[in-house]
Amino acid sequence: MRLVVVSNRLPFTVSLAEGKPQFEVTSGGLTTGLRSYLERAAGQPEKGFDFLWLGWPGTAVEPDHTREVQAHAERCKTVPVFLTQDSADRFYHGFCNRTLWPLFHYVPSLARYEEDYWQEYQSVNRVYAEALLNVLHPDDVLWVHDYQLMLLPRLIRKQFPEMPIGFFLHIPFPSYEVFRMLPRTWRAELIEGVLGASLVGFHTHDYTRDFLTSVLRTVGYEHQLGSISLADRVVKVDTFPMGVDFERFAQAASSPETAARVAEVRAKCVGHKMIFSVDRLDYTKGLIDRLR
Repeated sequence: MRLVVVSNRLPFTVSLAEGKPQFEVTSGGLTTGLRSYLERAAGQPEKGFDFLWLGWPGTAVEPDHTREVQAHAERCKTVPVFLTQDSADRFYHGFCNRTLWPLFHYVPSLARYEEDYWQEYQSVNRVYAEALLNVLHPDDVLWVHDYQLMLLPRLIRKQFPEMPIGFFLHIPFPSYEVFRMLPRTWRAELIEGVLGASLVGFHTHDYTRDFLTSVLRTVGYEHQLGSISLADRVVKVDTFPMGVDFERFAQAASSPETAARVAEVRAKCVGHKMIFSVDRLDYTKGLIDRLR
């Protein structure tokens, strides 16, 4: 079996330094969790596990550097999807992060509904589909990740009607009362896109329940214990809480390097109370509220 993973971002990010591509590990919960799983699974060759990871390298890559990026990607068992900066802005910084992100996190006052964002979202999902079709084999298992690629399962299903396809959402799925704030055509396309998968997963039971409600009220499909019967197949929807590589973090916390760094920080803050937190600077993290 070969597992083909596709996400918006690759596990490495490309940047330019002195005119040459530089490669750094991508941060974030999705890549951290998936990379740990894939490395652990690949470390058991007796099980015959193989994988390929497809995604965007995090920046617009000039034509002069694409071959070098592709060579690095091949060594990492990955396939880069190249987007222009303009396309990435309208897709990622546009529809993904100015429409879906605030809406799915229950901050509808910040959501923007721009038709050109939606058009770009559809276009980029088709770009990912074309890149996938160039590398997919009929006996692969495909695993699509997160809100940036909600249209992708259906696009691939049209070409590989028998392929096992999984879709996992790494952020909340909102209640129908919030989801319906999207224009009807958009939300129907998003639901139908996800239902191209064989198995749809969420972090919590509430997200699973809200998705099933939105499926019923948006496109009219009922479910029986999380199974949705379509005309030609059954889609299973369930809850799969995603954890972290505990051993990796526990060992890092107890390492001599960490102990030395902790001692250094404590020495600078003698007599003061410390509050230590690591978070992305995003309004959904509630940083201001927590500091208060």
